[in-house]
Amino acid sequence: MESENGTVVTEFILLGLTQSRDIQLLVFVLVLIFYFIILPGNFLIIFTIRSDPGLTAPLYFFLGNLAFLDASYSFIVAPRMLVDFLSEKKVISYRGCITQLFFLHFLGGGEGLLLVVMAFDRYIAICRPLHYSAVMNPRACYAMLLALWLGGFVHSIIQVVFILRLPFCGPNQLDNFFCDVPQVIKLACTNTFVVELLMVFNSGLMTLLCFLGLLASYAVILCRIRGSSSEAKNKAMSTCTTHIIVIFFMFGPGIFIYTRPFRAFPADKVVSLFHTVIFPLLNPVIYTLRNQEVKASMKKVFNKHIA
Repeated sequence: MESENGTVVTEFILLGLTQSRDIQLLVFVLVLIFYFIILPGNFLIIFTIRSDPGLTAPLYFFLGNLAFLDASYSFIVAPRMLVDFLSEKKVISYRGCITQLFFLHFLGGGEGLLLVVMAFDRYIAICRPLHYSAVMNPRACYAMLLALWLGGFVHSIIQVVFILRLPFCGPNQLDNFFCDVPQVIKLACTNTFVVELLMVFNSGLMTLLCFLGLLASYAVILCRIRGSSSEAKNKAMSTCTTHIIVIFFMFGPGIFIYTRPFRAFPADKVVSLFHTVIFPLLNPVIYTLRNQEVKASMKKVFNKHIA
């Protein structure tokens, strides 16, 4: 039945990652193995940070939230993608598509803002150490956490409102393995040029500005630590290098997908796979492997429960 905004499409057909059954099987096995190895690691990070009294600094508070956001983010696309690999017909309802799109940008926008907060935390810790405890007090940390969740919600709801106002009257084939803004907009049976520009401004410009701002902030931090003692310099360098790696993982694919006109490129699906499935699971692990305090605490927690 046609609704007030002209929508007659009730479901979308996902064309998937690839049409090759052999490649689908290979990706299915690899993602499944990766998913069940790395995802428990993210929950272990959360449990360790919450249970160890020694990990109460704001850095670990935000790291635990990053692990939670990334674990939640990985549930949006990966499980359905794995099920669809085993299905002949890959169908998602209109409401399911909008819901998936909302949470994708809600959690993704929140994570981008969380990385900005973590950069601010490192800047204060390294460049203004005497003011650190006053600026990054528990109340301020919770306020920043609330702000980034709210920012992610506002970013996502803008996308959803624009899409809900578009009429969809066919075709209904999405050339992807999940619902995202570029592919969904192209199926609207109206001129979407203005909407595309607004979407690029909301997603693409936000992603690019956050990315450039984060790189600039870490450049300032690295310049400030050049004259520090060897031990403090090495520790700060290790932390900043880890953050920069995660920034490239998070924002690189986002810039590729959202800062250009919505045209299909051969690499789109591969970039989307890493952006929505692989990198979200890896980010907290990368932080943890380069953080001696968290690694030592995780070993204690693991040995305690094994014993």
